[in-house]
Amino acid sequence: MFDPTVFENLKVGIENVIYDLDNLDELVLITGREDLLDMAVMSRSFSLTFELRGLKEAAAEIRLDAGLQELAAEILETPGKQPGCELKVRFYKNVKRIEDECAAISRIVAAIWEPEIPPVQTVTYIVGEEADGYRSMTEVRFSRTINEEQMEDIPNLADHMLQTLEQLNRI
Repeated sequence: MFDPTVFENLKVGIENVIYDLDNLDELVLITGREDLLDMAVMSRSFSLTFELRGLKEAAAEIRLDAGLQELAAEILETPGKQPGCELKVRFYKNVKRIEDECAAISRIVAAIWEPEIPPVQTVTYIVGEEADGYRSMTEVRFSRTINEEQMEDIPNLADHMLQTLEQLNRI
């Protein structure tokens, strides 16, 4: 009998919450989904990208990653190893005034998330099209891995993501 991994269980929990926000509550529109197995390094990654319905100024991504060591420790039931996954939350927003808008994004993310690890903000552009604006990606990282014990936190995590999107759409 197949016993699902921590990764699989968390993935289903995340899907349930975010798809309910899309299909039942009609608060968000899912714009991207990835569920990848990297056979070269035997890692798994899953992500859902979404935006608030009717507001396309900002998007959010929730990402779950599990590497070979985490998956092997769980499957082989390695003593002393706590299986888990890495969780990342990302926010995307087009900006024109990098200094002002990126500073505002940083303030919003810090106020809502109160992260232990400072968020990382990256700005990109297409060479030759800088006048059209830039793309900001802000990543909230967590200091530890997660497992099924944090399953109850997923709805709260989604609420924080919605709150952040609402604020980012006002910039």
